[in-house]
Amino acid sequence: MCQEFGLEPENPAIPRIAYGFAGGIGNTGAVCGAVAGGVMAIGLKLGRGDTMEGMLKNLGVVGEFRRRFEAEMGDVDCRELTGLDLTAEEDMAKLVNSDIAQKVCFPAVSAAYRLTVELLREAE
Repeated sequence: MCQEFGLEPENPAIPRIAYGFAGGIGNTGAVCGAVAGGVMAIGLKLGRGDTMEGMLKNLGVVGEFRRRFEAEMGDVDCRELTGLDLTAEEDMAKLVNSDIAQKVCFPAVSAAYRLTVELLREAE
């Protein structure tokens, strides 16, 4: 997103900060890491807003991102998207030894990126 919108992160930790969202927040199956990343990117670009109206407008963009992602992918939670409980050893093995990442995770990242760009362009 930084490259797409010409943003210079003030802190080199920005790309690293999202790592823990993988597998739905540390492989717990919660919110998909691609969704969390999209929300973070929207926040990085739009910020909080200087007024209550601005804040509500920016939160509306985040809400629309979630709605569009869920409409396209069917859910926002990793466990529901993959059909796996990544806290269970046997399901983690299924993930590693299958094409689930190619069929679910990579498309989720692609959708999150595309939707984030679309919404940020619409917000400009």
